[in-house]
Amino acid sequence: MYRDLKWKIPLILAVVLGAVWLAYPLKEKISLGLDLQGGMHLWLEVKVEKAVEASLERLADDIKRGITDEDVEVDRVKATYEDRRVNVRMVDKLDLPSVKKVLEGYPSFSFVSEDEDGLGMVYQLSSDQVKQIEQNAVSQGLETIRNRVDQFGVSEPTIQVQGEKRILVQLPGVKDTERAINLIGKTARLEFKLLDEENNLQQALSGNVPEGSEILYQRVENKETGEVTKEPFLLKKRTVLTGETLTGAEIRFDTDFNEPYVALNFNSVGAMIFQQVTRENIKKRLAIVLDSNVYSAPVIQDEIPGGRAQITGRFTSTEARDLAIILRAGALPAPVVILENRTVGPSLGKDSIEKGITSIIYGGLLVVVFIAIYYKLSGIIAVTALSLNIVLLAGALAYFGAALTLPGIAGIILTVGMAIDANVLVFERIREEVRIGKTVRAAIDAGFSKAFRTIVDANITTFIAAVVLFQFGTGPIKGFAITLCIGIAASMFTAVFVSRAIFDGTMSQVKLDKLSI
Repeated sequence: MYRDLKWKIPLILAVVLGAVWLAYPLKEKISLGLDLQGGMHLWLEVKVEKAVEASLERLADDIKRGITDEDVEVDRVKATYEDRRVNVRMVDKLDLPSVKKVLEGYPSFSFVSEDEDGLGMVYQLSSDQVKQIEQNAVSQGLETIRNRVDQFGVSEPTIQVQGEKRILVQLPGVKDTERAINLIGKTARLEFKLLDEENNLQQALSGNVPEGSEILYQRVENKETGEVTKEPFLLKKRTVLTGETLTGAEIRFDTDFNEPYVALNFNSVGAMIFQQVTRENIKKRLAIVLDSNVYSAPVIQDEIPGGRAQITGRFTSTEARDLAIILRAGALPAPVVILENRTVGPSLGKDSIEKGITSIIYGGLLVVVFIAIYYKLSGIIAVTALSLNIVLLAGALAYFGAALTLPGIAGIILTVGMAIDANVLVFERIREEVRIGKTVRAAIDAGFSKAFRTIVDANITTFIAAVVLFQFGTGPIKGFAITLCIGIAASMFTAVFVSRAIFDGTMSQVKLDKLSI
């Protein structure tokens, strides 16, 4: 038995020193949750009706394309958002059977009515499809925001759906609230559109906008004066390429002026489309549009293969980096509006930390005094194991990058009690063995052996409950579950492994006729 000490003691020392190394310095290695260090608390609402409108517009375009592919001349295919309908009007009523056949491929639409002259039909988007689009908009918005926040570098954020179309976002430790809001709330719909160079921009600005065209603006800032102006562009409404085919976006610096720009990479489909567009429109201007704002409109000098493009726009390094983050994370399926923006100050967190530490100290001292008085020297061994338990817990929190929350502090206090409880089970078993006349060594061996299964069973059941809390809980509940899981593992190690090693080490040096227990 004592021969095991040759590997047990080095192992214990290695584990403890490793935990100290991971946790030191404590303030830098263990991050704090929103309730302890302050940060941002946002309530967002997804404008699901915009997602429905966008889907309706895409479906109308698809229907028109399908009808054209049937070599049928169509007068118009128009989507009306108020009643979520698509109006299809033909040139020749003889083409109606072909049109109906095309629309049969869209089961999400139901037939409403037919025009009196037999040249038009009205179809309506089903309520089930509308609900599905709205749900998808919220779930996709949640994942997009989570991807953006993850790349932003916030530790242990809380991002979850609340109700049907609201999203709760909590960002611990975030101080630049304006930047975070811009990062989270930007729709980031990236589009490539050709300039309408056949029509006059000034006439369009006077109100005579050609059909199939639109006016968008580029924000231009004078670096010397800080004055911001808007430069108008007359663009074709048709989008030749979107950001849906993006595979990457990263910040780079040009070699001439060392100014940042965002380099884009498209997938095979996007690369093919981009190459075709640039090949067919040499010497024409292609506008890069983000959320209806023109960032740049360069002249296409030559065919561009390989699926690479770049966005320039007089960025700062931070602006370019944030834009790359947004594009990599993907566009929001629908705009979001901020219903509530609350900043949690660090003063409340400081007060919570102080009270939490105070509770740990007082609770720990009471446990130490009780265990030392009741179990004498054996109690001191338990206290030693308990101290190591706290060290291991801190090291594990640092290793996993878990954020410490106020409920997490409560979890630490609970694990202190559980660690002592495990020692109590062992000591009571040893006492029982001593009472029936066993030697000290035999009593210790039997006490640890018989108590082991009980300790394992109790801790496993608690561990399972903590895992369930972590899986289905949110925010502070997860913080409690994390510290509880780590604390259970640490208490098992210290109560059974470390305490036993101390007993064996003591007995290897001193011959004991009775135990102080």
